[in-house]
Amino acid sequence: MPKSSEPRIIVSENGPYLVSGAVPVEVQTIVPDREGMSWEWAKGRSFKTGASYALCRCGHSGHKPFCDGTHAKVGFKGAETANRRPFIRQAETLEGPKRSLLDAEELCAFARFCDPGGKIWSLIERTDDPATQKLVDREGGHCPSGRLVVLDKLTGTPLEPDLPPSIGIVEDPAMECSGPLWVRGGIRVESSDGKPYEIRNRVTLCRCGASTNKPFCNGSHASLKFQDGLV
Repeated sequence: MPKSSEPRIIVSENGPYLVSGAVPVEVQTIVPDREGMSWEWAKGRSFKTGASYALCRCGHSGHKPFCDGTHAKVGFKGAETANRRPFIRQAETLEGPKRSLLDAEELCAFARFCDPGGKIWSLIERTDDPATQKLVDREGGHCPSGRLVVLDKLTGTPLEPDLPPSIGIVEDPAMECSGPLWVRGGIRVESSDGKPYEIRNRVTLCRCGASTNKPFCNGSHASLKFQDGLV
């Protein structure tokens, strides 16, 4: 069992995400390059929070990113359908000369950091080139959902970014929409049935209410043009 002071997110049944452990919340905006492809994360405003708080999961709160009870009024159905297998058992492996790529497509949050330079799935085959290798490492590390994990082929070590325990409210101006909750730094996410999901350095949780892979994001916010009104 986790200590009461440790960061934790509980997915409540047909309700909000219940966050404890004084986890900071801030806007994280996807910034495109000159070609319009996702390139960088820009930190935006921070939100005042206490030791515990509730974040909207249905997409209809009038006090986003926080819950205001609207889920009960709209009859939100938030059944969790996500695969419970560990990431390594969900992911396909692509081998390159200097890097390997683990890819669990079901976790895609449509942030598109994998596109610049010719898409990471093609770039992995050219990681004997130092510049390409650097780009692959960057693209894998910028993936907010953890769908993509790059491994050093010599050591088998995952090349994970150093992320403090925090929650990012994703904004995607290029797609004219708001994105998921970017949960960072190994925060425990617990199902409404009390069972924890695999603890990972980075995952994305649905906050538009439409994902078919709840509680995780599947990119539905982009097709819905979900807007949270925060930026």
